[in-house]
Amino acid sequence: MADAQTTPYLVLARKYRPRDFSTLVGQDAMVQTLGNAFAQNRIHHAFIMTGVRGVGKTTTARILARAFNYEDENGRRPTLDLEKEGMHCRAIIEGRHVDVIEMDAASNTGIGDIREIIDSVKYGPASAPYKVYVIDEVHMLSTAAFNGLLKTLEEPPPYVKFIFATTEIRKVPVTILSRCQRFDLRRIPADIMTAYLEKILGLENIGFEADALAMIVRAGEGSARDSLSLLDQAIAHGGGSVTAATVKTMLGLGDRARIIDLFEDVMGGRVAEALTALRELYDLGADPQTLLADLAEFTHLVTRIKVVPAAADDASLTPDEKSRGRDLAQRLPMRALTRAWQILFKGNEETGRAGNALQAAEMTLIRLAYAADLPSPDEVISKLSGQVLANAPLPSPTPRSLPPSGGGGGGSASALRVEAPMPVASAQPHAVATHAVATAQPQAVAEPMTTAAPQAVAQPALATVASYKDLIALATAKREVLVKLALESQMRPISFEQGRIEVALADNADPGMIATLSARLQAWTGQRWLVMVSTKPPEGKTIRQEREQRKEEATAAAHEDPLVKAILETFPGAKLVNVSVRDEEAATPEIAPAPIEEDDE
Repeated sequence: MADAQTTPYLVLARKYRPRDFSTLVGQDAMVQTLGNAFAQNRIHHAFIMTGVRGVGKTTTARILARAFNYEDENGRRPTLDLEKEGMHCRAIIEGRHVDVIEMDAASNTGIGDIREIIDSVKYGPASAPYKVYVIDEVHMLSTAAFNGLLKTLEEPPPYVKFIFATTEIRKVPVTILSRCQRFDLRRIPADIMTAYLEKILGLENIGFEADALAMIVRAGEGSARDSLSLLDQAIAHGGGSVTAATVKTMLGLGDRARIIDLFEDVMGGRVAEALTALRELYDLGADPQTLLADLAEFTHLVTRIKVVPAAADDASLTPDEKSRGRDLAQRLPMRALTRAWQILFKGNEETGRAGNALQAAEMTLIRLAYAADLPSPDEVISKLSGQVLANAPLPSPTPRSLPPSGGGGGGSASALRVEAPMPVASAQPHAVATHAVATAQPQAVAEPMTTAAPQAVAQPALATVASYKDLIALATAKREVLVKLALESQMRPISFEQGRIEVALADNADPGMIATLSARLQAWTGQRWLVMVSTKPPEGKTIRQEREQRKEEATAAAHEDPLVKAILETFPGAKLVNVSVRDEEAATPEIAPAPIEEDDE
């Protein structure tokens, strides 16, 4: 009895630490790879283990050290069959073997520490077959330390093995990674972790509830060490048993069923019931930010079940989460779930920064309850369109309705984008432009058939300019921004024909742009162009001015549209920010070609 009282307690994470690969949990792929390598005697001299905390990196390193140095009455041989302890196994397990050197890179980061390893590598092992260096958190080494290790790591003596462990694999230089065999240790799945904890509780003769283990596994996030530490705490908190009530209190979790009730109240718009449930959970000791995190987690679960129905079969889920999660996934639309996730995610951040966490959590639930049943913008537009059609006929010409929005977010509209056709006043330019498009095709010019020289094939094709609109399009394609702006804003076309253009300059025009335009045309088309400035005062407007005028007219016409009026009345403060005129090509007026002079014939 005295020995039991004086013997220090050994935590579960150390007491049940795996000592061979048969007891290593959740890393079957790595064990299979290493088993094949040992069976074929293709054992590398350097290994690097990476993964999140508590998945078995350092434990795997010690098991590998045992496997390298296994020795029994039959002699020395590397093996993964470690069920029977060898001559060096006990010392390696207890961390006191002289030939297995463990170093923490977090406290030994410099080149001086690595230089000690380099110097000791020259000497063979004292008693074991191999000298094994285990460096934990290797990413903490300095650049100089990594560089000092390169040569030894690439060509070590045959009796030396290196095993590295890290949680930050991206911080390890590529030059180190290329010299090692890399093993990514995965998070332990929930069903395997649950079976592992049940086995340990059976060995400890401790009773438990399945819901309690599910909470511990979920909080452990795939880490064996974290899950065992939480299990240790739950045993102590429950007085020798693991129950759902004690685990909820220990972790500060609300009842999962009550979390689902709270979720249903909020998504149903029942604000009073939701705030009452939140206050009750808070009085029971639940943290407001944790409650919002639980709501967000359940929102994610419902959304995932809606997309992947098989997700409801997860072993870590409680019966309520499985059954009610399926039901909610069928009843709630995707837009409501995604909007709930966004509000809860933002509210979680606000609650963490707020001076009064409960008040911030209540405001988040109020916001979510009022936004849960709001229609999406496309539904609002469809409803308003139906009202307009039922109350009054639309005038002619009929403006186009608003395009449906792609989002399902918030229920307020601060800006609307309306697309409308050109008003009646701009119908004539539209007709002129349409006619010009049909008649302004470049004429084909017959060329004599000649044998092209080899170098002629490599020459770029020359452009053809048949109209002023083609000229603007060509300047845009050539990325000549200044020329394009000058054609649209500083020049007014008077006449246009092949090789000859006459324009009138605006008051703010740059006269030097005429020579630039002529040079660009010769380079683009391969022929000389005469660009003339008209002596007559410019009449009319530039292309840009006409385009802006058409847009103003379209905006005025859109404001008179009954649907737009209904939307602006429904959402006070909303405004019409942009009107897109369809068929922008019609906005470029065409200039009739100059009269063709008759030949002497």
